[in-house]
Amino acid sequence: MTMKHTAVGLILCTGAVLAVVALHFLTQRFAGSRAASGTPHKTSNGRSRPQSGGARSQRRWAALALALAERAAPGLGARAAVQMLMTLPPAVPGRRVAAVPDGDRQRVNLPGPAPSSIVTEAWGEGPAVYLLHGWGGDRTSWRRFVGPLTRAGFRAVTLDAPGHGESGPGAYGPGRTLLPEMITALRAAAGHHGPAHAVVAHSMGGLAAAVACLDGLPAARLVLIAPMPDVPSAIQVFAEAAGAGERIRARMPRALERLVRVPLSHFDAVQRSAEEETLPAALVIHDGGDRRVPFGLGARLAAAWPCARLHVTRGLGHHRILHDEGVIATSVDFLIAGAGC
Repeated sequence: MTMKHTAVGLILCTGAVLAVVALHFLTQRFAGSRAASGTPHKTSNGRSRPQSGGARSQRRWAALALALAERAAPGLGARAAVQMLMTLPPAVPGRRVAAVPDGDRQRVNLPGPAPSSIVTEAWGEGPAVYLLHGWGGDRTSWRRFVGPLTRAGFRAVTLDAPGHGESGPGAYGPGRTLLPEMITALRAAAGHHGPAHAVVAHSMGGLAAAVACLDGLPAARLVLIAPMPDVPSAIQVFAEAAGAGERIRARMPRALERLVRVPLSHFDAVQRSAEEETLPAALVIHDGGDRRVPFGLGARLAAAWPCARLHVTRGLGHHRILHDEGVIATSVDFLIAGAGC
């Protein structure tokens, strides 16, 4: 072996060691602080608020560590990236929500070997409409929907998914969760409060709701607002925000499958819905300028779902769309409508 080869090997080994140290430190920091790449804080009108210097610094260090791992240890980088992916963003203090009287707040136990529970809150009487928030959200995301739904004769049931809002941690510990736990939470809420007439869901919650229905959750109607269509799309969005390279991205699906112990194809709402004929009628609402979940992803799900229509908005982005009176009215009108698309 030449001196040149020895030097190259030494550089690669050093890079691998640095990547290991940096990624270990960052994954511990992500878990401890509940920080997550690519998830800005929100003001009361849903607009992004500048992140703190600490959050920006953490993102820069994460990008550097992932860059080192991309070259020297992509497998390790993929496992660390999955840990970052499943880490929830911090709660935003002082966020104002629509003035709605407190509903019937209950704690619902989740199935599984370890004791865990979620918090639900319900208003009104009539057919149940379940509202499932997106990644890092909570049940207060839906406060503006409550009045219109109850006036239309529905019972509005909101829930905090594991690790979100007032719900307890799931199987992955405080500050961490994954899509299967959101699906389990929705099914548990419906099992506790009664059959669903409909489910209204946002972002990653939209994928959870779609998969729950594909798995047999009874519902007549489904409103998916800015939905993720599958897990690879979620990985792609995360990886672009976090600065993960192609070698890490390519290994993330397998690392995630080892964690959830279910093939990711099970969570592919596009492929699975295209193979079904009897699914709830769906309304997919997506903003053309959504920077978090690109519009094309929701459009792809709407095209695949056997009985769905696509409603396009402009200028509402990914979060303000939940507070728009037109979007709320369109959603409620769809839920009131009779059978058919």
